[in-house]
Amino acid sequence: MKMKKLFALLVIGIMVFTLAACGGGNDAATEESGEAAAGGDKKIDVILKTTSSEYWGYVQAGALAYGEENGVTVEVKGPPSETSFDEQQNMIETDLNDDSYDGYVIAPLQSDTVATLIAGKEKPILAVDTKIEAPEILSFVGTGNEAAAKLGAAKAVELAKERGWEEIKCIEIAGVQGDQTNTDRMNGYKAGVNENGGEFLEGETQYADGTADKATNAMEAIIQNHPEGVAIICANNDDMAQAAARAAAGNEAWKNTIFLGFDGTLSACESILKGEETMSVAQMAYEMGYKSVEACCKAIDGEKLEAFIDSGADVVTPDNAQERMDTLNGYLGK
Repeated sequence: MKMKKLFALLVIGIMVFTLAACGGGNDAATEESGEAAAGGDKKIDVILKTTSSEYWGYVQAGALAYGEENGVTVEVKGPPSETSFDEQQNMIETDLNDDSYDGYVIAPLQSDTVATLIAGKEKPILAVDTKIEAPEILSFVGTGNEAAAKLGAAKAVELAKERGWEEIKCIEIAGVQGDQTNTDRMNGYKAGVNENGGEFLEGETQYADGTADKATNAMEAIIQNHPEGVAIICANNDDMAQAAARAAAGNEAWKNTIFLGFDGTLSACESILKGEETMSVAQMAYEMGYKSVEACCKAIDGEKLEAFIDSGADVVTPDNAQERMDTLNGYLGK
């Protein structure tokens, strides 16, 4: 574990330095970041939704750590943002035609498109974070997004009751429309709210493409439409939940609103401890990256994989945010 944590520190440190130097990772150097120096007789290609965020940095660190520990060459790359559809498609097309790779791990921006791209391919291919419905996919490694979101929403309703809300309405600030992960989380939020005495206002969903700037605009629109306040604002990730909380800060009608995010990042823990974001559904991103490469190597060796490999989930609240923060800092060697 010590070696794993030290390697995670090196990987994420390099990623942060690269993003700072390149203005957010919008060039080819950032898109191709994350090549491991490990040798071995296997070479795994990992294509993420982006490498330009804290969450995907942990996935990347876990994937590379497995390679370092097991003598496997692992390359990790991703486009500049989660809306860079063409860039990811080009990466996948190029790498599928590269005979040097023994297996692939893909986090698709557009699952249907990727399913078409991998049709007929015979080398092991796994989906990570987001499902790809295709016979070529040997396993999906990730969070049970719908079940995890449902758990988070149930806890949000419980807290909203404790805070004195009589009408527990919930509006989602969603990610990218059509993205399967976004859809699964939305379904989970909806079920968790409605089944526990709340009302999920599906018709008022705001799509913000996973970005904080658009989430701020979405929250401002929600406040304008609901000057009386709403009990729960759930978001597809922590960046958007934090942006929404900041947009509502100082507004008396919104002082008891629950701002529920998803990912359980380090910044989310810090925000929760400061009383900004209220809670977050935590994915185990490092474990997700680690397990996906591990499973791909097993498939290359001829082992049969489970159709779903659960990387785990939890709900971060003010009561356990420090513990979660300590765990994430451990990966950074702090």
